[in-house]
Amino acid sequence: MPSPSSRFAAPGHPPATTTEFKGVRFLHLGTSWVQGAMRLAKPDNIELEYVQMMMMWMLFIEQPKRIVQLGLGSAALTKFSYQRFPSARVSVAELNPNVIDICHAEFGLPPNDARLDVRQMDAMDFVLDPANHGTVDVLQVDLYDEEARGPVLDSQEFYQACFDCLASGGIMTANVFGDFSNYDKNLQNMELVFDAVVWLPEVSDANIIVIAFKDAPQIDFSVLYDRAADIRRRMNLPAKTWVNGLKSWMQDHQE
Repeated sequence: MPSPSSRFAAPGHPPATTTEFKGVRFLHLGTSWVQGAMRLAKPDNIELEYVQMMMMWMLFIEQPKRIVQLGLGSAALTKFSYQRFPSARVSVAELNPNVIDICHAEFGLPPNDARLDVRQMDAMDFVLDPANHGTVDVLQVDLYDEEARGPVLDSQEFYQACFDCLASGGIMTANVFGDFSNYDKNLQNMELVFDAVVWLPEVSDANIIVIAFKDAPQIDFSVLYDRAADIRRRMNLPAKTWVNGLKSWMQDHQE
């Protein structure tokens, strides 16, 4: 069994707790649901496969200027984006202060600086703020409460605001997890807003990663496979499987 480690429990929000098992530290929000993970021997890597897939935008955007996470989780995406894209500004909207505190204490989240801005705020407020509109190259959305039944925000209004935040050519990746009824609702609301929406087959524990484009890309799979090989070499991420998933999706959805 995992051994319990830390607990951050400021009132008014679900407590953030950790367990550790076989060299991996897991984040929980007061329940057994895993909300993030970090391998202690490799704290700067992205441990969970579905979280790695949230970086799928790298197949299309090589040098983003601004990367935003809605939902901090265990800070895996935030740390990776901050470290591997030194010319990018990285912003995070996370509602639960316990999550922010435990990420600083237990998951190696660095303090805010000129490039990193982790804010305690509601994701909806972030995307509705006109100051953020048209400023984001990459938007990564992973919003779950302690029960993890489905995304906390999944309305057409929310996805429209996400779209509005993206700069020209911008991309949103989103984790759609939970009850099956949530899948169709989220995908339909995204498709009402974005120029192109693709979802990859679930990889583990019913997580489905969606990639949504502000502007539909011209897809050349030979180019994507070359980029995937480069991502594997430089970032140690299994990007070839992402291209395989995109290819499979397109073959299944051709009219």
